[in-house]
Amino acid sequence: MRVLFICGQKPTYVRNAVILKGLRQQGVDVVECCDLSSHYPVRYLRALFKYFGKKDFDMIFVGFFGQPLVPLIRKMTGKPIIFDAFLSAYDTICFDRKWVPSTSGAGKFCYWLDKTSCQSADAVLLDTQAHIDYFVRTFSLDENKFHRVFVGADDSVFYPREAQSSQFMVFFYGTYRPLQGIEYIVKAAKELELNPDVTFHVVGTGPEHRKIVCLAQKLQCRNIQFIDWVDYDMLPLDIAKAAVCLGGHFSESGKAHRTIAGKTFQFLAMRKPVVVSENPANRELLDDSSAFFVEHASPTGIARAVLTLKENPELRLLLAEKGYDTFREKCTPSVVGTQIRTICETVME
Repeated sequence: MRVLFICGQKPTYVRNAVILKGLRQQGVDVVECCDLSSHYPVRYLRALFKYFGKKDFDMIFVGFFGQPLVPLIRKMTGKPIIFDAFLSAYDTICFDRKWVPSTSGAGKFCYWLDKTSCQSADAVLLDTQAHIDYFVRTFSLDENKFHRVFVGADDSVFYPREAQSSQFMVFFYGTYRPLQGIEYIVKAAKELELNPDVTFHVVGTGPEHRKIVCLAQKLQCRNIQFIDWVDYDMLPLDIAKAAVCLGGHFSESGKAHRTIAGKTFQFLAMRKPVVVSENPANRELLDDSSAFFVEHASPTGIARAVLTLKENPELRLLLAEKGYDTFREKCTPSVVGTQIRTICETVME
């Protein structure tokens, strides 16, 4: 089987990278038409330029962020197309990040882009059934062409390793988007300030970084450390030192209820006890034996989870082991690759 892989995001982006690795592990011959440029328009143009003239392939896999690519490619070929939608441009732009109103021209265009790209593909992948339900309901699409494929994590980068910390370290990293609900982590840290051996480490930068740091200063949080972004390959070293990892997403947004945070898979892969939000998406993968569930937008819930896990090392070990078992069963690149190869074979029949 020869698959042409094209995407709008960089091929090194976690979702794309796990899929590429998984497909190759399953013996799929992958022809990449991707680009590593910093800007989307440049990547789209260069990826399409690489696509032109390619004929020796059985089907096309359009990876994230491929909404603008699918309708164009459909006009240029009759070969099967699998599209990894991964997220909704309409939901992200209009509701998650609130850049434009849904009734604006840009909002209506994003709606059209999501709907048309899914209609143009022979099969569409999303990361959870809750996310599939949203797409089907919002864009009036045929549920039969959708397939759930968890995000997963690269198990050659994220794997159990030993590291020590002098304190009970609670770890989170992110891009400071509203979706992640980092303000609730800061407030949880404040609630635990009378526990001198508990410390929170928050890694990353992003749009809400200044707002979050100012909140911590206003609350006079002395048990939280903000760390600038670290290289992807160095991230596991920080995770390894953690006693508890915060997966989230902790905000109240609709998207937070429909998706599983990518970091959650990485924490599971490193055999760490993970705190996640109580929602249908997280419940598709995890249960009370493999993760600690808390309500959305609840600093008290996060604080209680941290304190409970601190006082119960046996529970920490149980969650870590069960979570790791779940990852190995459902979320490795090999498992992801097997699922997608099966979908490829189905659409080629």
